[in-house]
Amino acid sequence: MPHLALYTFGVLKSPLTDPTPLTRELQDSGKAIYWKISQHPGYLARAEAADGGRGTHFDLDWGAWGEFAIPAWYGKGHTVETTALDATLSLWTDLHPAFDAIYTGLHREALNRRYDWFERTGHSNYVSWWVSDGVIPTWQDGVSRLEHLDDHGSAPHAFTFHHPFAPDGTPTRIKSIGSKGEQIR
Repeated sequence: MPHLALYTFGVLKSPLTDPTPLTRELQDSGKAIYWKISQHPGYLARAEAADGGRGTHFDLDWGAWGEFAIPAWYGKGHTVETTALDATLSLWTDLHPAFDAIYTGLHREALNRRYDWFERTGHSNYVSWWVSDGVIPTWQDGVSRLEHLDDHGSAPHAFTFHHPFAPDGTPTRIKSIGSKGEQIR
């Protein structure tokens, strides 16, 4: 059975090493969000540095997730002092659990504050696609699909939750349960 790959990419307003309370708040909330999402039904795995995360995204060992890659339009630094990005790569059983994890709870609260931390770039900040069972997506896969989404819009190759596709390539819809029990899209 195919699994859903999800790549996110955002450009931060300030470098990760910025000591301001806003940057620390983002990093602290990220730890709690990652833990909560890892407990969500349908979550399978996410890219984590094999060496415990010491260094920048660019020089970490990501194991089977491949070498860290970024979109061509990212124009900020690559050093410890200048890196100003946040990226995730994860694997899910299906569209619905991924959608629910992203748009509810702690992650939803963070989304409501995203412009406190992230720049508005005019580019897509996430993309989804289907992978065969047993396949681990790579960072380069995520970048290629995000750039494809920016250039061509949603397609079976690279899509969003707002314009999703089923594993067979047909357009589909995501229905989720709202806080009052009503179905929402």
